[in-house]
Amino acid sequence: MARPRTPKAKAEITGYADKQKTKFESRNEPTVADNVGDPFEWLNEHAQKAWQEIASEVPWLNWSHRGHLAIAANIRGRMMKGDDVGVQAMNLLRQCYGQMGATPADASKAGAKPDGEKTDPADEFFD
Repeated sequence: MARPRTPKAKAEITGYADKQKTKFESRNEPTVADNVGDPFEWLNEHAQKAWQEIASEVPWLNWSHRGHLAIAANIRGRMMKGDDVGVQAMNLLRQCYGQMGATPADASKAGAKPDGEKTDPADEFFD
């Protein structure tokens, strides 16, 4: 089975598009709003607060992530409220985070740097 195509947006973030310019310059991919927007009105108060927190913690989320974000915010909102969510809900939350690139392993694939990580000191001399 062939490896799935790397989306143009991901290639631009990781720098792969710069290495393979001819491969990505002709790719026309649908444009998506740059942010996730406001939480759905049908989410309860805790889930809406969780939505805002997750959106601020994961800055690369966009309009196409709203479905996964709603599921994650709903579960995280239940946790914030103090409800017992169970193992299945926690696993679903973990899967949603992974799909949105919000886990440390997935964030590194998207080119995000962990909090507090310094850039290479030599960069100031070579830029």
